[in-house]
Amino acid sequence: MWILMGLFVGVVIGTILPPNFSPPYAYSKYISVSLIAGIDSVLGAVRAGIEEKFHLNIFVSGFLTNALLAAFLTWIGDRVGIDLYLAAVITFGVRVFNNLGYIRRDILAGGKRETA
Repeated sequence: MWILMGLFVGVVIGTILPPNFSPPYAYSKYISVSLIAGIDSVLGAVRAGIEEKFHLNIFVSGFLTNALLAAFLTWIGDRVGIDLYLAAVITFGVRVFNNLGYIRRDILAGGKRETA
């Protein structure tokens, strides 16, 4: 249900914006960090679903917390003149690849989980 609501909101926003819309360059750091934080949260949710540990509250709170922390690091970095957004990009990038690797291994193993 939540997925369909999110998809609906995305479609509505996409139809409202003009076709040649592009965000201002000044927000590119914020958008890139938010995008990778969102990808990290979605892949983490898929992994939790595979492990049968998914909880919607944890997903939503993690998604919002990650996005806000990444935006805060970017904002602080802009204020002090240091590219702190790179810390968020590297951290979320490592997590994205770890979660993707786990999902790939689970798919290739046919859903059989390793016991160790």
